[in-house]
Amino acid sequence: MKKYIFITFLLLNTSYLQAQDNLKFFIKKALENNLQLNAERKNFESAKQNKNITRSEFLPSVILSGDQTSTTSTNRTNQSGSSLADSNSDSESKEISIEQKIFSGFKGLNTFRKSELEVQKANLSLRKIEQQTILDTTSAFFDLIFKTKNKEFNLSNVNLFERQVESDNARLQKGEITLTDLAQSESSLAGARANLIKAETELLVSKTNFERVTREKSPNTKKLNERAFLMLPTSLKESIQLADVNNIDLQISKLDYDIAIKNLDIEKARLSPSASLKYSKSENTDFSSTIDDNDQETVKATITWPIIKGGENISSIKKSSYDKDKYQLIFQDTKNRVNTEISNSWSKYQSSKSVLAATSAQLKAAEIANEGITLEYDSGNTRTTLELIQSRSLLLDARIAFAKSERDFIVSQFELAKQLGLLSIKSIK
Repeated sequence: MKKYIFITFLLLNTSYLQAQDNLKFFIKKALENNLQLNAERKNFESAKQNKNITRSEFLPSVILSGDQTSTTSTNRTNQSGSSLADSNSDSESKEISIEQKIFSGFKGLNTFRKSELEVQKANLSLRKIEQQTILDTTSAFFDLIFKTKNKEFNLSNVNLFERQVESDNARLQKGEITLTDLAQSESSLAGARANLIKAETELLVSKTNFERVTREKSPNTKKLNERAFLMLPTSLKESIQLADVNNIDLQISKLDYDIAIKNLDIEKARLSPSASLKYSKSENTDFSSTIDDNDQETVKATITWPIIKGGENISSIKKSSYDKDKYQLIFQDTKNRVNTEISNSWSKYQSSKSVLAATSAQLKAAEIANEGITLEYDSGNTRTTLELIQSRSLLLDARIAFAKSERDFIVSQFELAKQLGLLSIKSIK
C-alpha cells in the first residue's frame, strides 16, 4: 500500500514540477497577480452594477415615510388681551407612496443601452490587459532563456581563451609562435571577460523584469520548456480579416462611437415630454383633547415637457453631436492604424522566421569552420592565432544570433496573435 502511495505522490509531484517549467504556469501566475489586471476586473464588476442602476429606472419606486409632531403653545392671549390657557398638540402621520415612470422620451431606454455598451467596453479593456500581460510574460520568459544562454556562451568563450593563453605561453617558450600572437590571445581573453560581465548584467536585468511581470521567483532556466506554439493565419489578407473582427483596440473604438450615439439620443430625449404615475396613502392622527383621525389616498399623474432652459438643452445636443463625429473619426483612424500594425506584425513574424533559418545555417557553418581551424592551429599548421581568434569570435556571434532569433521568432508569434485579438492562455500549445 505504501508503495502505491509513494508512486502516486511521485507522479503528482513530477506533474507539478513539469507545470512549473511550462510557460502557461507563469502566465497563470501573472494573470492572478497583476495589479493593473485586478484593478480592471473591479472596473468590470463596477460597470455591471451601473447596468443594474440604469435598469432600476423602469421599475416602480416605493417610499415609506412618517413623522410625529409635538407642539406646546404658551403665553397666549385673545384679542382683548386676556390670557389663555397653555395648549398641547400632538400629531402623527404615516405615508406610503408608489411611483412609476411611464414615459421619459426614451431617455431611460437609451441610458440602459448605453450602460450595456459600457459593460462590453469594460470587458474588452479587461481582455486587452490580459493579452498584454500574456505577451509581457512570454517576452520575459524567453528573454530570460536567451540571456542565460548568452551568459553561458560568453563563459565558455572565456574558458576557451584562458586555455589558449596558457597554450600560447607554452608555445612561445618553444618558439612556435611570437610574442605578438600571445598578445592577441591575451587581448581576446580580456575582451571575452568584458563581454561576460556585460552578459551577466543583462541576465540580472532579465531576471528582475521576469519577477516584476510574473511576481514569481526567477526559475532555473535549464529546466524550462522552451517550446510554445500558436495557431496563426497563413496570409496577410487573412490576418487583416481576422483583425477586423477580433482586434481589441478596434472593438473598443467602435464601442466608443456607439456610446457617443447613445449620449446624443439621451440629450435629444431630454427635450421630450415625460409622464409618471404616483399613488400614495397616508394616515394622520391628531392627539389633542379630541382625537381626530384622517386617512387619505391619492393618485397623481404628472406630465412634464421642458421647453427652454436658457439654451442648455440645445447646446448639450450640439456638444453630443460633435462628440459623435469625433469618435467616428477616431474609429476610422483606429481601423487604418490597426491595418498598418497588422502588416508590420505580419512582416516581423515572417522575417523572424527567415532570420531563424539563416542563423541556424550560420551556426552550423561556424561550428564546422571553428572545429577545422582549431585542429589545424593545434597541430601547428599554417593557421595563425588571429585566424583562430576570428573563428571563435564568429562562432560566438553565430550562437548568440541563433539564440536571439529563437526568442524573436516566438515573441513575434505572440505579438501577431495579440494584434489579431486571438491571444489567450487557451490558444497556447
